[in-house]
Amino acid sequence: MGADPAPEDRWLPAFLDAQAAEAGAARNTLLAYGRDLKDVRSWLTGKGKGWRNAEQTDIEAYLVACDADGLSRATRARRLSAIRQIYRFAFEEGWRSDNPAIRIRGPGRARSLPKTLSIDEVDRLLSAARTTGRTEADRLRNTCLTELLYATGMRVTELVTLPIASARGRPEMLLVQGKGGRERMVPLSGPAQEALTLWLARLDEIGEQARLDGKPVSRFLFPSRSREGHLTRHRFYLLIKEIAVAAGVSPDRVTPHRLRHAFATHLLENGADLRAIQTLLGHADLTTTEIYTHVLEDRLKDLVEGHHPLNRQP
Repeated sequence: MGADPAPEDRWLPAFLDAQAAEAGAARNTLLAYGRDLKDVRSWLTGKGKGWRNAEQTDIEAYLVACDADGLSRATRARRLSAIRQIYRFAFEEGWRSDNPAIRIRGPGRARSLPKTLSIDEVDRLLSAARTTGRTEADRLRNTCLTELLYATGMRVTELVTLPIASARGRPEMLLVQGKGGRERMVPLSGPAQEALTLWLARLDEIGEQARLDGKPVSRFLFPSRSREGHLTRHRFYLLIKEIAVAAGVSPDRVTPHRLRHAFATHLLENGADLRAIQTLLGHADLTTTEIYTHVLEDRLKDLVEGHHPLNRQP
């Protein structure tokens, strides 16, 4: 079979190392792989099996157990994908001569339409961000965060990890590092540039005070005292909820990701090209972006009803 199989407890760490080094997998992707595959191995161990001797019937039984436990179709599909990936890695390493999950038909993912926000709701959120926060610095930061998110459609991780160097010189474009280390340029609106300029001025004051106090100056545009050194995804999620309350918009309707959806939806509604939106969102595949075409349905329906000759009243 080639190389001697690694010990069972080394399969997952070796797989994750390879994903990080060779595939450029993002940290959140690696964490998801780790959680899913630890659950798989724990289940296999309970059945007296392991990575090395699990068969197709064992993987199928695991997926049935996940269904019985109430796991969603999307979660089961993701776990099957992770199982296929680790066994493909094991095959390439010569640890197994087959992939027991390769022939299993997955449950698939439900293709749901992205929930979005109206232009009026976004306007209210942007206005509320300017007055939300205990200090002026907080309010400037919150305004900058919200304006940048809606102006660019960035993913939350991309936004909170922006280096301060990327925002110097009043840029009209920002260089964003996306999934898998892929980089893209995103343009900034006038309000976003203004919010960025004001926040940078305050951030420089904060940095200068830190230097005078002999403290290190953060390299992030949105620094914090978190372990990562920048504003965390979770903290920003809570911030956007606070802003929603201040804006009079139901906080249940507002998430950072929904603002990303609003960015794409509003661009498409106003005639933007789908491939341009794909580039701005950092989607590797156009089919991912095509889900936003649902926003055209009502507009096209009105167009036909208003202009088709057969719909004209005598």
